[in-house]
Amino acid sequence: MKTPILTLCLILSLSSLHAQKAREIASGFENQKIAAIKAYLAETPEATDKDEALSILVTAHTNLGDLAPIPDLLSQRYDSMDKGADANLNVIITEITRPFIEASIVSGQKDKAKDFITKVKTDLSAHPQIEQVSQFLDQLAGELSLPGVGDEMNIKFTDLTGTEIDLSKMHDKVILVDFWATWCGPCVAEMPNVTAAYEAYHAKGFEVVGISLDDDKAAVEAFTKENKMPWPQYFDGKGWENEISQRFGITSIPATFLVGKGGKIVASNLRGPDLEKAIEKALSAAE
Repeated sequence: MKTPILTLCLILSLSSLHAQKAREIASGFENQKIAAIKAYLAETPEATDKDEALSILVTAHTNLGDLAPIPDLLSQRYDSMDKGADANLNVIITEITRPFIEASIVSGQKDKAKDFITKVKTDLSAHPQIEQVSQFLDQLAGELSLPGVGDEMNIKFTDLTGTEIDLSKMHDKVILVDFWATWCGPCVAEMPNVTAAYEAYHAKGFEVVGISLDDDKAAVEAFTKENKMPWPQYFDGKGWENEISQRFGITSIPATFLVGKGGKIVASNLRGPDLEKAIEKALSAAE
């Protein structure tokens, strides 16, 4: 009995997949998904499941770490929604506006995000819950004060060892500015990735600058020594009132910003393999 051609093709495809890394496989499928959904929307622009299709595109781009197209996709979702008294605020705020702001910050589209917040406020001005909505939107707008791609981080301080640190004099380096604290679980969980990146790329021009939101100096010194974190640390003992974090509008941690050669932010809030990829790219880039 002959093996059906489709089955044979599937077997061969699966065999080739074993030679690929999991991330490459996943990326390939996400790109195929994006291409297929885009083709579907181009053929049927008024599809009854257009909102679902746009949502799928948002998820796929998010999984790829490609956030630049997301604001426009979310804007399309928003345009088709009811803005009256029966507006679905949960979807508008949670599924659209918040990720719109987050993606805009990371992809350097802050002006677009500001305009979108203004539009939502205007569209929902007659909604019975507009007061609560406005308060929440104002909180989201506050996040736009965070540094974004293309911004500079002019940071100068004396670290825990007495060394003067000035990012404006380090434009030949790629620098990870890491806002963290010893009491922050997610910060501690991510630290091994930061340490690994430092060990792998420090000799090639990569630096880390820690901004500690602790109020216990001894705890910071003990933690950095135990976890082999040789990079400079800013500490003023003020916790959330930390002067540098206040200046840059940091309201949650961990918060990280990758500053490229030349002193401008090239990415933010990178984790694990994404951090290493961004460092490699930034180190290879010309100023």
